[in-house]
Amino acid sequence: MSAMKTFVGIDLGSTTTKAVLLDEEGQVLGRGITNSRSNYDTACRVAQQEALVDARFTLFRRQFGSDQALSAEAEAFLDALEQNFRLEQFLEQLADLEETCTRLVQGERFAKTGDGLKAALAEIFSRLRAEAPALYGPNSTRKSDFFRDIAGSRYINLAEEVAREMGVANDALINLYDKSIIAVENRPPSGSLDEKFQKALKRVTSSGEGVTADLAQKAENALGVALEETYLVGTGYGRVTLPFSKEHIRSEILCHGLGAHMMYPKTRTVLDIGGQDTKGIQVDENGIVENFQMNDRCAAGCGRYLGYIADEMNMGLHELGPLAMKSSKPARINSTCTVFAGAELRDRLALGEKREDILAGLHRAIILRAISILSRSGGVQDQMTFTGGVAKNEAAVRELKKLIRENYGDVTINIDPDSIYTGSLGAAEFARRAAEGRMEGVEA
Repeated sequence: MSAMKTFVGIDLGSTTTKAVLLDEEGQVLGRGITNSRSNYDTACRVAQQEALVDARFTLFRRQFGSDQALSAEAEAFLDALEQNFRLEQFLEQLADLEETCTRLVQGERFAKTGDGLKAALAEIFSRLRAEAPALYGPNSTRKSDFFRDIAGSRYINLAEEVAREMGVANDALINLYDKSIIAVENRPPSGSLDEKFQKALKRVTSSGEGVTADLAQKAENALGVALEETYLVGTGYGRVTLPFSKEHIRSEILCHGLGAHMMYPKTRTVLDIGGQDTKGIQVDENGIVENFQMNDRCAAGCGRYLGYIADEMNMGLHELGPLAMKSSKPARINSTCTVFAGAELRDRLALGEKREDILAGLHRAIILRAISILSRSGGVQDQMTFTGGVAKNEAAVRELKKLIRENYGDVTINIDPDSIYTGSLGAAEFARRAAEGRMEGVEA
């Protein structure tokens, strides 16, 4: 088996944790993202594992040909391989969930009903395993790819059926699930990724549906390349919670500056609006930070503020931007303080103001705050790069473009589809440079 050196960057944000793998040439091999939960250790491992999975598919594509010119047969093969790999992951976590539920039944609390509940659990999980392949079959649709969402909805439905058939308490079965899923969710899948890929490949090739010997052999060749973790750098809000030594940690400021430079080499100004903070960064022609400013004291105007607003309006976070875009008369919002936002929001709704106008005003207030931070960092230079989760919010982007034009003229604003990975990309590049001995003593 041949080996490929990889360089890992992990950005432990307050909302999401991201990982990026680079190869020796500085090309992105894989990206991974997960909810940060309240357990950064788990989030770190899950994000890194997802980046490794993504890297495997990059290697498959390199074996099959150009990313832009894969044949229809190769694309279909990769789709089938990914579906079957996800099935293997699902089955592994399902086994973990069953084992965890069964262990709980063996406790003193279920001494009288334990045998009946164990039999009911065995039946529920037998049915879950039987229907799992259909969830990951050709043309299958799932409302979510998260294990908890997929397994939870089916478990609850099957528990009601099995409880009725076997004469056990449905509440007890649901209680067992509720207690167990938390433990399972905080344990990343522990099995070998390569073994799962081998099982998935075997499923695909044994199906015989449009699988050529050439594609199968190239997939085997790609699996024959070991991904060797050469150096890792951590950054982000939760970096100090992990057992990284000092040389394996870089500040968010440095990583976002370098990451934005890697995405857009002519970048001179970076605006990052994440879950917990807003950063205005000035970088030189090499992506080295020259100056920066951050919001102080609170998370007003950041991703968590928008999350709070979404909860207050009983909406999904992803729905805020599209609704705000419908506004023709944005409301004038007095404060972006999270403490007062709920009260002001309810007052405005009670006075009959339209939800879209309130949201448009909120987005403008957030970006006004960001512009103030940029101004203190040194203003906006051409080119500017907008990063972080809020960069995916179309209403925030609209207000940013409008306010930048009003204050700084026609400045190029870059927004990469993968901008949420900017910090982890910069961290991975720091890891690559450190491993090559090219670091120049830059410190946070």
